[in-house]
Amino acid sequence: MHIPKPVLLGSAIASLTGCVYLLKDYNGGAKYEGNEKLTNKIVIVTGANTGIGKEVVRDLANREAKVIMACRDLFKCEQAREEIVFESKNKYVYCRKCDLASQESIRDFVKQFTKEFPKLHILINNAGVMRTPLSYTKEGIELQIGVNHMGHFLLTNLLLDTLKASAPARVINVSSLAHFRGRINISDFNSTERYDPGAAYAQSKLANVLFTVELAKRLKGTGVTSNAVHPGIVDTEITRYMGYYNSFISSIFLKPIVWPFIKTPKQGAQTIIYAAVDPKLENVTGEYFSECKIAEKAPICDKENLLSWLWKTSERWTKLQQ
Repeated sequence: MHIPKPVLLGSAIASLTGCVYLLKDYNGGAKYEGNEKLTNKIVIVTGANTGIGKEVVRDLANREAKVIMACRDLFKCEQAREEIVFESKNKYVYCRKCDLASQESIRDFVKQFTKEFPKLHILINNAGVMRTPLSYTKEGIELQIGVNHMGHFLLTNLLLDTLKASAPARVINVSSLAHFRGRINISDFNSTERYDPGAAYAQSKLANVLFTVELAKRLKGTGVTSNAVHPGIVDTEITRYMGYYNSFISSIFLKPIVWPFIKTPKQGAQTIIYAAVDPKLENVTGEYFSECKIAEKAPICDKENLLSWLWKTSERWTKLQQ
């Protein structure tokens, strides 16, 4: 029986396409399968209008949680909120202004939140920037350490009393595998003398895990847990400053090759959802999760002198001591 070449070619292309999608699904990693409801639980998610944060909000809204989307861009936040509310039929999803590059904005957000909501059961510190050109927060802090660490450090500490009063409660800090190559540059923490975008990003992600570990120690016995998460390599807007990756040449030659190996935002959200929702983790704290399980963190994360230095420095830079 003779099969026409166009038919054979079409069949081959369809088979190849199917294999590529199966490969992407396989490389998407672990999926959280729990179907727990979060009815009447109050959750804050930073950086919630796009990427991983948006998918986390979508999942928690479907679990009937009351979700506050803490975002810098309220227009984009409202667009995402309307989509999620329409899909989930959960009207208790809210947009609130919170610019992590402004400590004044963070304090204003907390003031508004505590007026509106009596409890807070889950705080997901998800927002972040990566490999930005040298720039600063409104307080003059290098943007990556300022947003990724200092902003969330301040936000969390300002909400600690509410979290403790709502126990059991959870704090989840979204870090990265990049924390393994991170170094806390004590002599030039603000990258004043020399700035390397990759090193500054890795430093901020290491700071996320160090903060997680120290916070867990300080919250011992309160019923509030503190854990960090590596979501994986995910295709989100966080790569916006990676010029070559977003170039025309990359879109033709590189992205099609790496696409099957990079997670979608929904896949990247799974371990965050696991850390936020799984009832088995109610008393698990100070850990680092990857692929919906506890993973090893960098050995430097257990150095007491570094944990103490970072906490005290963060208190000064966020004016919490006052």
